[in-house]
Amino acid sequence: MITMTTTERLLEATEELWAEYNAHPFVKGIADGSLDKEKFKYYMIQDYRYLIDYTKVFAVGAAKADDLEAMRLFAGYTHAILNGEMSIHKAYMKRLDITEEEAEHTPSALDNISYTSYMLRIAYEEGPAEVAAAILSCALSYEVIAKKIVEENPGALTHPFYGEWVSGYAAEEYHDQNVVLIDLMNRLSEGYSEKKLAHLTEIFTVCSRYEMAFWDMAWEMRR
Repeated sequence: MITMTTTERLLEATEELWAEYNAHPFVKGIADGSLDKEKFKYYMIQDYRYLIDYTKVFAVGAAKADDLEAMRLFAGYTHAILNGEMSIHKAYMKRLDITEEEAEHTPSALDNISYTSYMLRIAYEEGPAEVAAAILSCALSYEVIAKKIVEENPGALTHPFYGEWVSGYAAEEYHDQNVVLIDLMNRLSEGYSEKKLAHLTEIFTVCSRYEMAFWDMAWEMRR
């Protein structure tokens, strides 16, 4: 009998939903370069605001961690996001004439608030494994989306505008960071009962649904 890891279980439960990500018009627009830059500008501001709260989830994870290794990993990602992933956003913000002041003072959209509030509630109320489950959907789905784009359209990597976004999330460095998160998820959930594993699956599935809602929000520029 082959036993799945926790992460494999989470991905299996959301396989159909994740298959829809690359069919979304916003993602397809990035893939073929046709996305209206005003939609992308709206998305970048909202995603910038999302990452601020996303980083807080990692910070709470560090506080909740039961051992130093997990604490170091959660804390390390707060640094990596603030000084790594946000650099992609800052480069685009410069190209789109978005100031940090504008990004920091633009109100978060309702879908954005709902998503980050859910993750933060999980982080504050539950344990480190549950925090990892809430974090994982966003981290892994962006890699999957970007690599699927490259698989179907290799030229997307060198698109003069959207190529930087695609290459950033398809990069080996980003993959390596995700491998660390996957290992953390699997380790923190070792010995979990079927009931607890089902709860982790629920958290991951809800966040995966929020990811799709985020693409809808960006495409429709919902407030």
